[in-house]
Amino acid sequence: MTIFSAVKRIAVLGSGNGSNFEALHSEFGDQICLVISDRPGSGILKKAEAVGVSAITEKSGPELNARILARLQDIDLVCLAGFMRMVKEPFLSAFEKRILNIHPSLLPRFPGQEAWKQALDAGEDETGCTVHFVDAGIDTGEMILQERVPILENDTAESLHRRIQQAEHRIYPEALRRVIATLPHES
Repeated sequence: MTIFSAVKRIAVLGSGNGSNFEALHSEFGDQICLVISDRPGSGILKKAEAVGVSAITEKSGPELNARILARLQDIDLVCLAGFMRMVKEPFLSAFEKRILNIHPSLLPRFPGQEAWKQALDAGEDETGCTVHFVDAGIDTGEMILQERVPILENDTAESLHRRIQQAEHRIYPEALRRVIATLPHES
């Protein structure tokens, strides 16, 4: 039996080491039934396999979004966790308001890659992370939850990124809980 009756099956898409997958899996366990990565041998694939979650590689290239969409026929929600590819049609329409992403900045500031470096380079005194719905833009979807992370005087890009990731691991499961709570429940 799942914790949330409205959502039975969650897929996680990622390109990296899979730390946000671990945070989500620790809370949602059996509901996460599929991991897809665009990078063969990525950490997220290894972590998924280690906990018995089906792990698939879909190499980038033409029709990547359509190939991924074909794998998601029985999925209720999709969580992007360091997935370094743009989500496009027909994927967006098929999962409208059901694709979440975690981004390492306080959006709308610093969209795109290596946002923590952008914040450091801009001389900011704080940054953070944002969970948002995915739309056709780059990190432009409706925000669900944010957490602030101070930038310390002696921070390097690496130390700041580690602290942002710790915040990500706290807010991504909470944001997913909030989204699930808004979905209609089965009777």
